[in-house]
Amino acid sequence: MLRQARQVRELSAVDASRAAGISPAYLSKLENDVVKSPSPHVLHQLSEALTVPYAELMRLSGYRVPGESNANTTGTVSAALFAGLTDDERDELLEYLAWHRARRPSSRGVKRATRRILPA
Repeated sequence: MLRQARQVRELSAVDASRAAGISPAYLSKLENDVVKSPSPHVLHQLSEALTVPYAELMRLSGYRVPGESNANTTGTVSAALFAGLTDDERDELLEYLAWHRARRPSSRGVKRATRRILPA
């Protein structure tokens, strides 16, 4: 979820880690689920840097959030990732993602030097 939030906000790993006050190596470990229980302090810094609700990061990391049930948070996380987008922008983004995934599924995770624009 951290990687998705970072990518939606068009932040490089270096920029996101710098904004959160952590190392790029530690951010990579968090994004790849190597660190199972990041500290609440780090989660708070990431929530500020990525504009993702702190309670969501706490819940996703296995922490109990006082006063809240441990209900499924997928909808809330998605809402946080798409915050600030118009309905048209969200629809276009989802359409682009579907096109991108159908184009070459094996390309996930591979960095590209150039951006490609969705054909009209």
